[in-house]
Amino acid sequence: MAKVDFYLIDAPRFREQPLLLVCELARKAFAAELPTLIFCQSQAQAEELDTLLWEFDEDSFLPHQVCGDADDDVTAILLVPPELDTPMRKLVINLRDEVVSQNAEMIKEVVAADPAERTGSRERWKAYQARGDVLRKFDM
Repeated sequence: MAKVDFYLIDAPRFREQPLLLVCELARKAFAAELPTLIFCQSQAQAEELDTLLWEFDEDSFLPHQVCGDADDDVTAILLVPPELDTPMRKLVINLRDEVVSQNAEMIKEVVAADPAERTGSRERWKAYQARGDVLRKFDM
């Protein structure tokens, strides 16, 4: 049974750049020493997030990389495009449309402000609920 948190983007700052919320969640995970996977929707999104993680806070360094290097298992935050596979970690930040089916202890679902994207999040909520996961919702 996983703990699944849904973060519904509403604040103007995150509406303009939803990946900033992902950066904030990654920073908190790193501070808590939680090995983290970020399931990206595409290679392009992984690369965009890679750049943003370098730039979003000049006072902090978050060790991260796009999946596919020899250092994958020692890098704190791993960005995983859909075409790549990697061993599960304690925390998954999910940006994909499908439910995280592997065994993660904690899952953070980031849901964009666009009403069309919220439909998929409702389906994922129901799927997580059906398998007995513990669900919480946060308006961001």
